[in-house]
Amino acid sequence: MAHTEPGGTGGLRVVVVGATGNVGTSVVRTLSERPEVGSVLGLARRTPDWQPQKTTWAAVDVEPGGDDLLPHFTGADAVIHLAWKFQPTHDPLTTWRTNVLGSRRVFEAVAGAGVPALIHASSVGAYSPGPKDRTVDESWPTDGWPQAAYCREKAYLERCLDAYEQAHPEIRVVRMRPGFMFKRESAAEQRRIFAGSLIPPQLIRPQFVPAVPDLPGLVFQALHTDDAADAFARAVTLPVRGAFNLAAEPVLNADELGKLLEAKPVRVPLPPLRAALAAAWWLRLVPASPDLFDAVLRLPLMNCARAHEELGWRPTRTALEAIQDFLDGLGERAGMDTAPLAADCGR
Repeated sequence: MAHTEPGGTGGLRVVVVGATGNVGTSVVRTLSERPEVGSVLGLARRTPDWQPQKTTWAAVDVEPGGDDLLPHFTGADAVIHLAWKFQPTHDPLTTWRTNVLGSRRVFEAVAGAGVPALIHASSVGAYSPGPKDRTVDESWPTDGWPQAAYCREKAYLERCLDAYEQAHPEIRVVRMRPGFMFKRESAAEQRRIFAGSLIPPQLIRPQFVPAVPDLPGLVFQALHTDDAADAFARAVTLPVRGAFNLAAEPVLNADELGKLLEAKPVRVPLPPLRAALAAAWWLRLVPASPDLFDAVLRLPLMNCARAHEELGWRPTRTALEAIQDFLDGLGERAGMDTAPLAADCGR
């Protein structure tokens, strides 16, 4: 069914697809607090009880054969596309249906409804392997790491959007490429997605982490999810196009993580650790694929100057503060009143 106007307010009408996960909840909250935004329509497979101001909800399936998206998009000033499945990693056809075919349905419906702006959540994972000793800008190739389904799907959608922009020059297309995003309320979800039940959340505390593996290539970028949401909101209200890297300082490595966890960095040979992770994945003890681990070791470091200059965006929290917020959430079994972010209960 189509949405209804929340209170008949004026201002921009924004639709958020995939509005109840880690990024979606922060984007919806941020938009609802912006005076330029009159209404927010959150689309998700399961609607939540959570009710931010100026926000209405609709249950929508973006997969092929799913719901008609046109009634929800008609009259919108912008669509922010965040919907994504990380699991099941053992069934890439399932994630492909949602992540690639579902995204293409969203893109086509944006054009069909005449929405003037599409803001798409790409990722650092779309980038081809790159340097760890310097940063790259948004012109770095986006061919992903082909062995990892997540990277393969993000990179494929970059090609889809290349063609889409050529076919629909009237649509302002923005591609956000954030690093790893963390917040307190996403702790339970991210533990379930990447660690499963193998690592109890109460053990990820400084007193239980004696060492941090110092691996070749384990150098990456992160930011707080709320800071990423601020960039998405700015892309709605500013006349920008193209790709934007998003990350906070400092760049993270074993030394930085060791300080955070009060643990000693220990050099670990990569082959046995990778073999152990692969065995655990094949035995379904952990949900995160070893191919994604390989990709992380190859991700380039991103230069965020374009977001700073064109969006006026600066993260308000450091990368370490973002991870600390996440770790606090793990210890507290934190979550939110949405299906993806449901808190851990006694696990």
